[in-house]
Amino acid sequence: MGGLFSRSRPEAPSPSLADIKARQDAEAAAAQARKDAADARAQITELIKSNQESQQKSMEAQQAALQAAAASQDQAHKEMMAMVQAERAANEARLAAEAAARTSSDEAKQRAAEAEEARKRTAAVQEQAQRDAQAAQEQARKLQEAANEEKKKATAAQEAANASKKVAEEEVRVANVAKEEAERKLKEGIQPVVTPTPEEVSAAKRKVQYREDLFHFAVAGVAGGGKSSLINAFRGLRNKDAGSAATGVTETTLAMARYASPNAEYPYVWYDIPGAGTLKIPDWQYFNAQGLYVFDCIIVLFDNRFTMTDIAILTNCRRFKIPTYIVRSKADQHIRNIMKDMGYDSDDDESEDQKKKLYQAARQQFIQQTRQSVKDNLDNANMPDQRVYIVSNEPMLGVVKEKRPKKVIDEIELLNDLIGEAQTRRARRDTEKATTKEK
Repeated sequence: MGGLFSRSRPEAPSPSLADIKARQDAEAAAAQARKDAADARAQITELIKSNQESQQKSMEAQQAALQAAAASQDQAHKEMMAMVQAERAANEARLAAEAAARTSSDEAKQRAAEAEEARKRTAAVQEQAQRDAQAAQEQARKLQEAANEEKKKATAAQEAANASKKVAEEEVRVANVAKEEAERKLKEGIQPVVTPTPEEVSAAKRKVQYREDLFHFAVAGVAGGGKSSLINAFRGLRNKDAGSAATGVTETTLAMARYASPNAEYPYVWYDIPGAGTLKIPDWQYFNAQGLYVFDCIIVLFDNRFTMTDIAILTNCRRFKIPTYIVRSKADQHIRNIMKDMGYDSDDDESEDQKKKLYQAARQQFIQQTRQSVKDNLDNANMPDQRVYIVSNEPMLGVVKEKRPKKVIDEIELLNDLIGEAQTRRARRDTEKATTKEK
């Protein structure tokens, strides 16, 4: 027995090639698994850790087996068992590594597929986003164009508004200037100008029964100037004759009266205009209020004084290009008054020669005073000089009846000028009508 126990201890068995190869394969598989796990975005980290722990256990088992073999032969069986266990563990580790590798590869493929799908979805989203961006750019472009157009319109509207503002400001300025000028003229006694509307002209013509084939004379002036008597004389009538215009000491014409000429050869119509002062109308409104702008000719008649009413009538007639005749009436009465101022007394027994001389002197004085007074009044009103006709009703009646009155002054010239004016304007009117028809 001693011999048996005295034998030398057997050496530990060397690892087999299969063990070595298994170990190498396990390490290679573990390394490959670590690599695959790293490539699969660290999702198999736990598996690699488990593999590393298995390797660590295997190494510890081998070391324990070696230590057991060196310590005691009795531990050989245990060592062998440990080796078996180690081999089994190695195989399990290898299988686990291979399974992990396969799992890692499948997951990697799945991840790759998911990544590709995600890429496709991302590409689709990008394409849609690009299309949306292009649509948004197009919409933005259209909106910008619309905004630019609106801006242009707004600019044009602003420019138009500025232009209108300038026009309005200019109109206001002109109105203010006109207002200041009107106020200045009013302070200086110059009355404003009022232009009738076309409707007012038409209404005035209807009122006077205006006819194109007739010539319309208006006799206007201050109240008591003898307008009705002069119209009667122009028509060849005395004041008491049938169809004559009413006359009196006071103003009898309170409304416009129309008198046709009794002689059919003369297509004239005479109008007795209410005297200024009998109506509550300012002097400067008298012309428009009576519708004098529709007449073909206006006789401005005065008795004693040439007034602002007469000046206003003449001024407006110039505006409307209506021919006017300034006439002073009742010359015979005024001459007799001057004769009395010179010392004439009808009760005295004076010779006819003395009466004639006194009459001629009074007549000449009256004519000179009248014409000078009218001239001065026209000068003061900044109007051109104009002839004044001095007449009396009795001589005018005689001239109209083709008699030879003795004490005439301007009656013949006045009647001839009035007839000539009517004929001239009628001929001009006929020419204008003929020219219009030819066109």
